[in-house]
Amino acid sequence: PMALPWPLALAQEQHLFFHPLLLLLGGGGGLGPPPPPNSSFFQSKLPRALLFCRLPVIGRCTRRCECYDFFDHQIPYMEAWRWQKAMVEARVTALREGNDPSDVLAILQHPPVYTMGTRSSQNFLLFDPRNSAYDLYRTERGGEVTFHGPGQLVMYPILNLRYYRMDLHWYLRSLEEVVIRALEASCAIEASRVEGLTGVWVGDKKVAAIGVRVSRWITYHGLALNVTTDLTPFKNIIPCGLSDRQVGSVINVLKAQNMLRVESPSTPLESGLDREMASQDSLACDVDPDVLVGLLHHSLLREFSVVFGVDFLPARVAFTQSSALANSIG
Repeated sequence: PMALPWPLALAQEQHLFFHPLLLLLGGGGGLGPPPPPNSSFFQSKLPRALLFCRLPVIGRCTRRCECYDFFDHQIPYMEAWRWQKAMVEARVTALREGNDPSDVLAILQHPPVYTMGTRSSQNFLLFDPRNSAYDLYRTERGGEVTFHGPGQLVMYPILNLRYYRMDLHWYLRSLEEVVIRALEASCAIEASRVEGLTGVWVGDKKVAAIGVRVSRWITYHGLALNVTTDLTPFKNIIPCGLSDRQVGSVINVLKAQNMLRVESPSTPLESGLDREMASQDSLACDVDPDVLVGLLHHSLLREFSVVFGVDFLPARVAFTQSSALANSIG
């Protein structure tokens, strides 16, 4: 049989989908060997996010997932927490009755707040909990104390792991994978895991924290990615109980790598497309911090869909309607 052009052959082997622009920018349609990964073809002709995106493995079941997209809203922590528990309880009840409700993902921001896990130690609080600058909640999630605040994207997946893998370690690694892929695709940031720890790191700085709970294989709580977050409140705690590790943010990583110059929201680039392409090209550019949050929001949703193999259904309603949400299980 005739040999496939190298991009299509690689796509077939690696379950990749190549953006059509790749075939238009030279070399894509020939039968010769592919250019090396570090060649100028990959580095300069297209942003990496447009070169290819990994698709779910062929034959994998696709689940419905209602997406509550409040990425540009600051939802009080208690409201989001109650909402999660109501959604989990509704799904456990539905499963007991033989129904199959859709999965759910909420993405949002919080006003400043400290949260602790079930077994968190108060030794990691560097302040008197009776005199905290922000609300402090002890929750049922795993992990130690952390901070949530504006400029941090929080994802709360409520998934039935019976349809994925009934393996908590796999689930944690998959959440990490979502963040790692999103940072690479949107900002060309090379993030990684640290052996023996949970979360996502860029160098020696932790940019994403993960803490989850599973009830009858239904997940809740989730991950938090520092995008443009003010990191000052982290100085009042030992984040995640790691005294020898630092906390970082996407915007600080980009500035440290001379990839970004931040301007005030009153002086954005000409268009949203210009802003997104500038970030994806990893060029030093002026950008509104809110645009960076929007870009990471879009990338996180895209990579979550790919990693978990879900199709999103839009579901935008007020979080204050928790009781109504509990009955809206699709």
